[in-house]
Amino acid sequence: MGKSFLNKDFYVVGVSYEKADAETRGKFTFFPDTVKAFSDKAIASGIDNFFVVSTCNRSEFYGFADSELKMMQIYCDFTNGSLDEMREVVSIYKNEEAIQHLFEVSAGLKSQILGDFEIISQIKTWFRRFKKHGASGAFLERLINTAIQISKKVKNQTALSNGAASVSFAAVHYILATQSEISKKNILLFGIGKIGRNTCTNLVKHTQNDHITLINRTKEKAELMTEKYDVRVRDYSELKEVLKSIDILIVATGAEQPTVTEDMIPFDKEMTIIDLSVPENVAHTLGARENIQLINVDGLSKMVDDTLDSRKDEVPLAMEIIAECKSEFKEWLKTREYVPVIQSFKERLEFLQEFEIKNLKKKNPQINGKETLVAEKLVQNLTNQFASYLLDNRENADETIAMMEEIFRLKTDSFNS
Repeated sequence: MGKSFLNKDFYVVGVSYEKADAETRGKFTFFPDTVKAFSDKAIASGIDNFFVVSTCNRSEFYGFADSELKMMQIYCDFTNGSLDEMREVVSIYKNEEAIQHLFEVSAGLKSQILGDFEIISQIKTWFRRFKKHGASGAFLERLINTAIQISKKVKNQTALSNGAASVSFAAVHYILATQSEISKKNILLFGIGKIGRNTCTNLVKHTQNDHITLINRTKEKAELMTEKYDVRVRDYSELKEVLKSIDILIVATGAEQPTVTEDMIPFDKEMTIIDLSVPENVAHTLGARENIQLINVDGLSKMVDDTLDSRKDEVPLAMEIIAECKSEFKEWLKTREYVPVIQSFKERLEFLQEFEIKNLKKKNPQINGKETLVAEKLVQNLTNQFASYLLDNRENADETIAMMEEIFRLKTDSFNS
């Protein structure tokens, strides 16, 4: 992939579980309420076709820019991490590598738990948020659609996601592996976002537990789960009281600061706490208590690694699907690169057409719309012929374009839509 957007490069700059622990990733978590301000600043800085995706295991900024440093600086301005801290853990991909990276992420190949396909729905959600604020264009639209296509094909044509394939299931897997008489335990799920809802589904499905309690800041969201499952809902104001009788607490609140603090849990209370939030939403000091088991998303991922060996055999098949879809995307991209010269060719023909029609009318005032219509059709036919020739003879396209630019004195800019 060559440069486009007025000679800018396409970058991915991000922080993921591959180089950063949960605490560090928490500093670079990007929150939805900053999307508009971020978009305004990025556009003003000359960044094109961009979006951010921020999940429990990665936060990444995709876009066309003059340099990766500019993207890193803008990103840090909207998170709690500094540029120096980001330099220590950042992963940077450029142009074709950046496209390949997005496709592998979408396929579940770079998830903290191999085959975790929750990421694609998060990519779609984040992309839509930025699109509302003018951050998208033809390139990014097609890129995201290709990523979605890859995800669907990998799900349907490989066994990469067989069995447990998400952080939400990993939490339930951990409970099943470490708790006895799970059906008798009092379980509280605090936070009913996407991960919280998936966790609730897995809890009901795999534990046969009929005393699962849900608490969410917005009670109505939690109450929606009672339409599907036999669970109880308590008000957020009752959280501290409910915690007195809980054996297993799962936190999926996604806040910037801890939502579960030391003072909320009695000192002599025995409890298993699973923190699915990034940044972490359970106070670290609770993990120091002898009667509390505290585990975060990184700990969960390590525990289930041994169960994923069979999925590794499916990676080559997933890579074949990516290669096929990537090839189609590059063909489309190549076609888009011809748009400026084709448009310039058409505009030149229209100029010549208008010039000749004016001359004819001076000599023959009887000239009517019929002749003009014929001329317009001729211009369109010639333009179509030129476009078809470029597409059918791509190996000679550069020479053809250079010749046409010289003959017709065309003025073209880089693809920028």
